[in-house]
Amino acid sequence: MLGLRILQRQRCVSPQLVQAFAGLPVANISDCMTRMTAAGPRLRPLHGGGGLCGPALTVKTRPGDNLMIHKAMAMAAPGDVIVVDGGGDLTNALIGELMTTFARTRGIAGFVIDGAVRDLDVIARGDLPVYAAGVTHRGPYKDGPGEINVPIAIDGMVIQPGDLIVGDADGVLCVPFDSAEEVLAATRAKNAAEVKTLADIAAGQLDTSWIDATLRRIGAIS
Repeated sequence: MLGLRILQRQRCVSPQLVQAFAGLPVANISDCMTRMTAAGPRLRPLHGGGGLCGPALTVKTRPGDNLMIHKAMAMAAPGDVIVVDGGGDLTNALIGELMTTFARTRGIAGFVIDGAVRDLDVIARGDLPVYAAGVTHRGPYKDGPGEINVPIAIDGMVIQPGDLIVGDADGVLCVPFDSAEEVLAATRAKNAAEVKTLADIAAGQLDTSWIDATLRRIGAIS
């Protein structure tokens, strides 16, 4: 029934791809996706530090209800990222200390919550990645409805089950399953170019001729 579906993923990014993306700056990945994809600036890292990288296990839930998140945690494989479309509602927290503690025992890689969380002091001291839109002390309901492993969207960013989720201090990004290899190659090249630019800056050899060239092209200088 629509709104009450618990599905299995039909595809998933490989552990090798997850490992290859781990540690790459999210900003560089985003640049290589034409800067057109993002989960919105509201989703901020609330944990103590460290990046996020793993395949998406998606949850779509009624705002303020976490029944399907509990089920998703029980279904999750080690390394999965639980990505929740909670409608952006901040009235009730969808996860907190108990659920993040359980998630660690399951080997879950982290959470992306388009909604609120609670027990921020515990989350902030921990290293389990948690990205969320806000914080509230009010707890969740556990009645449904909701769906697991269906396509979801957060601020226009579409996440399919099994897509790659990456996160760092700049925010969260979804790399589509079908584009992951292409994006990886482009990001590695982008990262190498930035390493060279930093070396040029340190050596006092940065080429800034492109600035005046652009100003001439747009007619700002002659």
